[in-house]
Amino acid sequence: MNDGGGFLETLKQLDWTEIGVAFGIMALFALFSKGFVKLAFALLNRRKSAASTSNRGDLWRQVLERPFRWLFILIGLELGLKYLLPRSWEIAIGLDPLFRSGVIALIGWGLYILSAQSSVMLEGLSRKIRLDDASMLIPFLSKVLRIVVVILTVALIGAEWGFSINGLVAGMGLGSLAVALAAKDTLGNIIGGIVIILEKPFAKGDWILTPTAEGVVEDITFRSTKIRTFADALITLPNAALADQPITNWSKMGKRRVNFTLAVALDSDREQLSAAVARIERLLREDEKIDPGTILVKFTDFNESSLGIFIYYFTRSTVWAEYLTARQEMNLAFMQVLEEEGIKLAYPAHRVFLEAAPGTSGEMNVALSRQYEA
Repeated sequence: MNDGGGFLETLKQLDWTEIGVAFGIMALFALFSKGFVKLAFALLNRRKSAASTSNRGDLWRQVLERPFRWLFILIGLELGLKYLLPRSWEIAIGLDPLFRSGVIALIGWGLYILSAQSSVMLEGLSRKIRLDDASMLIPFLSKVLRIVVVILTVALIGAEWGFSINGLVAGMGLGSLAVALAAKDTLGNIIGGIVIILEKPFAKGDWILTPTAEGVVEDITFRSTKIRTFADALITLPNAALADQPITNWSKMGKRRVNFTLAVALDSDREQLSAAVARIERLLREDEKIDPGTILVKFTDFNESSLGIFIYYFTRSTVWAEYLTARQEMNLAFMQVLEEEGIKLAYPAHRVFLEAAPGTSGEMNVALSRQYEA
């Protein structure tokens, strides 16, 4: 009762003029907080007149406007209460620790906003190090930074109120050790995911080939990578295993190879064959879908029942459907050249030989042999 009576007595001793001034200070900072924020950012950007810089400043202001406005309101509240209350009251209610805790919370709030994946800071970092939209590095950094910001904010506020953070740090160390031992495989997958993100052997949408799977990368997380096979099945591979495997990224090809030997009839005319080889090479060099860098068309093989024309070239497009279309058009053109030059393709056939058996009359033995003929 005595404390309550002392509180009422002190309250009665307050001057209403001082109360009005204190609330006026608080209201002034609350009403003009938005203007204070605009003025602060205008002063920061007054020497930067470029349009891109101005736009960047607007983005920073939009992100940090609310924390800064609340900081001005908090400053006004602190100044008003300090003007109004006696020092003993300030100590009793912990005004200074409350103010410092509020400032720490607002700074943590601002840092939490800045560490968002879509924040202007991380987007600027992504552009500076030239990361594509499929990279997982920025989301990973965002999550790590946000966890660190929350932990530091809570620890600093606790320290303002006399809580020791040494035990928390020690507990986190022991807890981290226990978690690391219990989740060894998971941590290995996370490290593998970080390696994939940093080295970028592939990205979302790439066609890759590994010893265990082939298909299009559908998703990359910190634990695993999902690959959509050409049979429309979804394979989930742990990042730790994937990072240790050789990876062929077909999507990184600048051009796509075609390599085969065309078998023609063994009795083909030499001049006609030479003309056909020259015309096939000319077709490849004149076609816009074919890369002109490496084109080889040569008569190379004498086989038991055919002649071989070696054909080697690259299509400009690496897209599978476009590659198959270009290859089909070339094959049809090759067939037309062979038809016009009077050269036939080699194909399997059965030839029957009839001969009389020794010492017999009128009896025939049939011998069958299989060979290639025109």
